Amino acid sequence: MDNEQPHQELVKCVLVGDTAVGKTRLICARACNKHVSLSQLLSTHVPTVWAIDQYRIYKDVLERSWEVVDGVNVSLRLWDTFGDHDKDRRFAYGRSDVVLLCFSIASPISLRNCKAMWYPEIRRFCPDVPVILVGCKNDLRYMYRDETYLSYFGERSTFVRAALKSDLVMPDEARAVARELGVSYYETSVFTYFGVNEVFENAIRSALIARRQQRFWMTNLKKVQKPMLQAPFRPPKPPPPEVTVVVGNYRQDMYNMFLAQTYTDLILVVGSTKFPVHKFMVATASNVFNRVLNIEISDMGGRSSSESSMVSSTFGEATTADFNDDTECLLIRNESRAQRMWEQIKRRSSYQALPLIETKRPVELYKDLHHPVFQNIRVVQVENARGIHFNQTILTLTKLITPQALHQCLKFIYTGTIDIYNIEDIKQAAELLELSQLSHLLSKPCVNEEQNTHICLSIKESMEKHCVGDGIFTDITFELDDEGQMKAHRAIMVARCDVMRAMLAGDFREAHSSVIVFPGVTAYTFHKLLCYLYTDEIPHISAVKCLNLLELANRLCLPRLLNLVECRVIEDLTMISQNETNETVDHCLKLLEPVKLYNAHQLAEWCMSYLCVNYNIICKYSIKGLRALHQENQEYLREHRWPPVWYLKDYDYYQRCINEMNKEIKNSRRESRSDDEGCLCFSGGKSKQQRMSSGNGSETTNDTQIFNSSGISMNHIDLEADMDLNL
Repeated sequence: MDNEQPHQELVKCVLVGDTAVGKTRLICARACNKHVSLSQLLSTHVPTVWAIDQYRIYKDVLERSWEVVDGVNVSLRLWDTFGDHDKDRRFAYGRSDVVLLCFSIASPISLRNCKAMWYPEIRRFCPDVPVILVGCKNDLRYMYRDETYLSYFGERSTFVRAALKSDLVMPDEARAVARELGVSYYETSVFTYFGVNEVFENAIRSALIARRQQRFWMTNLKKVQKPMLQAPFRPPKPPPPEVTVVVGNYRQDMYNMFLAQTYTDLILVVGSTKFPVHKFMVATASNVFNRVLNIEISDMGGRSSSESSMVSSTFGEATTADFNDDTECLLIRNESRAQRMWEQIKRRSSYQALPLIETKRPVELYKDLHHPVFQNIRVVQVENARGIHFNQTILTLTKLITPQALHQCLKFIYTGTIDIYNIEDIKQAAELLELSQLSHLLSKPCVNEEQNTHICLSIKESMEKHCVGDGIFTDITFELDDEGQMKAHRAIMVARCDVMRAMLAGDFREAHSSVIVFPGVTAYTFHKLLCYLYTDEIPHISAVKCLNLLELANRLCLPRLLNLVECRVIEDLTMISQNETNETVDHCLKLLEPVKLYNAHQLAEWCMSYLCVNYNIICKYSIKGLRALHQENQEYLREHRWPPVWYLKDYDYYQRCINEMNKEIKNSRRESRSDDEGCLCFSGGKSKQQRMSSGNGSETTNDTQIFNSSGISMNHIDLEADMDLNL
């Protein structure tokens, strides 16, 4: 017991209790200021290794033992003991000033041993030493069902097992034992560091008060207060569950649509290479494509398909200057098309005679385009594999754009990515085709992920504006329940949704129809579906209108859409909850059970978590909605409510203790005032100083009923009838 400084009170504190209740961890947390993680607490067991020699060997440990409590310099010396019942601990009890009787919150047996074995042993060796009952590991009252806590057990830990709810000791049970033993009660947690410093400070106060009674002449102990009342430990608010979104295959779906060439209505011709594409894709990405493809058909000149085939077989495709590759000469513009054709036919020796009667074939529409990029445009009627006739546009490009560069531009239009191999050709093609996003991408020396995301976002916004909003070049119409109609593109529907592919590309009647009746879906819901199919994202969704969209996403087997709807609904509910109204609680009560039918389990889990946190509000304002839930859901809410029932009871007890203390203080002040007003003749000859001392004594006696010198705080007030805590 050396190394103490002058004018310093030395307090020896002994910790006793069963094995593995947390005595050594508590000592290390106080003496070494050591914070440990959950994995360290669960994967290791610290045996009784703390000895008094630590104060002699380690200077930092000695310095941390110095503390000022109520103006008194104190050096706290902690003594660790073995938890075995048959060990001899009389040496540790010798000259002790205070004893901490420890038990584990997760071990009712350790609490019973405190009463049956440990307290009689303490009183046998230390009859007059104040004792404090300490409940260790109080974090297990809410951690016993934590997934992170449970994941450390099994094969990972060989020392401890997971605590069960039936193992937990509630505050009122421990307080009843403390009241029976006549000691005060505190709780601690090394994991959350709750009560670690508080319990030792009050242990020092109990020791100094007991020393003051024995050494009444010591003036430095007069200001020492009685042990403080410990506020109840409120478990931390459980965080809302995380919502994960399935990674989409949007880019791959769009690229597969580009490669599959199904439902294409436009052929881009560059030299001898043809690229079947979709009008709505190129028109959305490029303004020049949009202008060319929206030319009125009435402005085009008509000719028969036999003439066009004859011309193409005779002198090939013409350029913007009507330069013929076969004849290598410029054609005269003022001659009619038919006259030029017949002049060329006469020069061919292979044609001896022409039939006078031509087979009637569909007339195609043709127009020369005086444009540096586009040579001409044709609209022909073709027949697909199902025998359905439809118009197909053929757009011939000039030699300013190479086939390789056009292929990369088309890949960027569909997927937002390119294969960089000849940047100059691609950059020239992007400028000619007015692909601003691609030009911006190629102007950067290196493109990071943020810039690429911004470019993809711009492409998706353009898709939503032109395809979903304007409905350009649509080829299918959906009739909905609310007498609304929504237009779309077969190619997107087939590429992005397997159920739509089976319906539109299979043997169903919808595959041959341009108008499809879609029952059970409103225009609002189908608009959100189209936004997802075209952009892989969805806009804001109201929690009131989400059920129909969840049902549709589940029906079409779109898990990513389901997750996105869950995220948007949670965002909407979170925004509503900031208004400090009960509207979010009502929405959660209405959505909790229906969303489970559509496999929206993450949204159901979030609603359940929100209802658990706001259970008191439900009991106060939405009791009918609570009773309308299934019995299992009601039991789950009662079991996982926050704050839990044991905290509400403990907090109610704490408030009643505070009220009792305030009443006693007021009564003592009134008595002192009445004594001051009396006459000395009727006061028994007591002086004012004597009356003050007697008043202080009575006040001390009254206060001792709650906080006595042995540290009996908040244990002598019996529990009254439980208040209405919405239990």
